[in-house]
Amino acid sequence: MEKRRWFRYCLAAGLVVSTAAVAHMRYKPFILGHQAAGSEAMTQVVTATRTALMANGFHVVGQYVPFRRTTIVCATYPEMLNAAAHARNGSFGAVERISITKVHGKWQVSYVNPDYLAVAYGLRPLPATDAALKAALGAKTVFGSRRGLTRDELKPGNYHYALFMPYFNNVDHVRRFPNHAAAVNTIRANLMKHVGTSSFVYEVNVPGTPKPTTVFGFGIKSGKGGDHHIQHIVDVGRYRGYAYLPYEMMVVGRRVIALRPRYRIAVNFPDTAMMGSHGFMNIMSAPGAIRKVMKEIVGRKG
Repeated sequence: MEKRRWFRYCLAAGLVVSTAAVAHMRYKPFILGHQAAGSEAMTQVVTATRTALMANGFHVVGQYVPFRRTTIVCATYPEMLNAAAHARNGSFGAVERISITKVHGKWQVSYVNPDYLAVAYGLRPLPATDAALKAALGAKTVFGSRRGLTRDELKPGNYHYALFMPYFNNVDHVRRFPNHAAAVNTIRANLMKHVGTSSFVYEVNVPGTPKPTTVFGFGIKSGKGGDHHIQHIVDVGRYRGYAYLPYEMMVVGRRVIALRPRYRIAVNFPDTAMMGSHGFMNIMSAPGAIRKVMKEIVGRKG
């Protein structure tokens, strides 16, 4: 009897310690997988990256060149799609983003940290996705925040950059269509026509959701909401978080929604100061410009 009590006590103590450890873990937005020799052509590094992803169970859904010496590869993974389908607005996290960019003479192959994504977007844990990414691309270091954020600081309903800034579930309602097909067809057609300087990157249907759900990835080539303009102000660290790109719009049933740009920029670059040459004040007009492009993509006037 005493042995049983002792065993139960040790088990309970272990669970308390484990729970406390998880609560105090700190998460950072990006992972540097590996660096490749700068003598290689970008096409070689991109091809090797795509091949490694597919060999480890990923389905590559899109590719995008936002600016010189940078390519973004987007891919899905079964565990990510399943987790996305079972969380409120979780399909914003249905696609993994990988960046290949040349910095100081070397190619950096980096990707969105699936642990960070899962906590920020309220998804189930993604251990298989994490393991597959590390097997495919490596995991040299995590980056994107000096100290990182705890689970309580990062999760939906808690994380916002500052007072009056949006939370994860404070989405933009971009447009309502007569039905799902009308929304999907309009967005696809307008992205293919590059309305508002946009670029089509991917289109992914998320299975298992209560309503038909399709996620579009898109880039913005120029303007105050342009990819180059934003990245080259807020993303100036030793390792580059270009896997922030592209943006997403989600069709849920007949509604089109998007994460608010102020939330999305801040959660990917949480250490960015408000003031200074690389502060948010320098991209004050970006959220409105991004929203304007989204309205053009869905064919909304005004």
